[in-house]
Amino acid sequence: MAEFNEAMIQAIVQQILQQMAPSGQGQAAPQEGNDYDGPLVDISDEEVKRQILVDNPLDPEALAQMRRKTPARIGVGRAGPRLKTRTLLALRADHAKARDAVFKDVNPEVLQSLNLFEVKTMCKDRNEHLTRPDLGRKFDPETLNELRSKCTPSPQVQIYLSDGLSSTAVDANARDILPALTDGLKGFGIQVGTPFFVKYGRVPAMDVIGETLDAQVVCVLLGERPGLATADSMSAYIAYRPKVGMPEANRTVVSNIHKGGIPPVEAGAHVAELIRTILEKKVSGVALQNLK
Repeated sequence: MAEFNEAMIQAIVQQILQQMAPSGQGQAAPQEGNDYDGPLVDISDEEVKRQILVDNPLDPEALAQMRRKTPARIGVGRAGPRLKTRTLLALRADHAKARDAVFKDVNPEVLQSLNLFEVKTMCKDRNEHLTRPDLGRKFDPETLNELRSKCTPSPQVQIYLSDGLSSTAVDANARDILPALTDGLKGFGIQVGTPFFVKYGRVPAMDVIGETLDAQVVCVLLGERPGLATADSMSAYIAYRPKVGMPEANRTVVSNIHKGGIPPVEAGAHVAELIRTILEKKVSGVALQNLK
């Protein structure tokens, strides 16, 4: 078996990096000393991942159209029975993004820019949040008193944000979706309560909040479980007069809110219209669907 020396390894790395260069920017030429000095590429960027890696495709344009319509890993080619190095690196990068989305905290600057105060569920840390979902649905008495003192009582609509299982989703979407949603509701003449942020939250925490603040409708904008296609997807869960122990079928959900799905500004406008309908019909979830 042939042995690889340092020069051969550097040459292979250069070839991979040149192949990763974004289309339209040309090939990056090797510099003196075999150091790569081309453009830096985010291998997990959506446009980079959509580039075709199949050698000599029969219909390149048809394959390109398929790649543009799905985040699925199609048209990635292979090296013998294995994934190509570039595809493997993209998988590793996407996996790292998913882990970061679950384990990191929301950027405090995002919450400050939206003037959101923060409360926590009964989870004491991230590990407990992941292993004890029941505690992510509950608040201690002091936190409930804080909500009562800081929030508008008995609002028509109470909106809050929560990390859920993706803090990245809040970082990526909150600045766009929250203003679009609140402006849309105010444009309909609907009273909006005081927004805030819930750390270590699960979806049914909205039931406790609804009861505590006596809200007609509660809407939580929550980070969804990340996958290898996207780590920044958010969902809006909406319920009319939510109560602790109510059926899950009473929730209306708008999911797949992110730059590669429903754009957050568009989602905010859509959720505002949906909430107006819920207030008019006085039902949500499956019951709302049955009225249509």
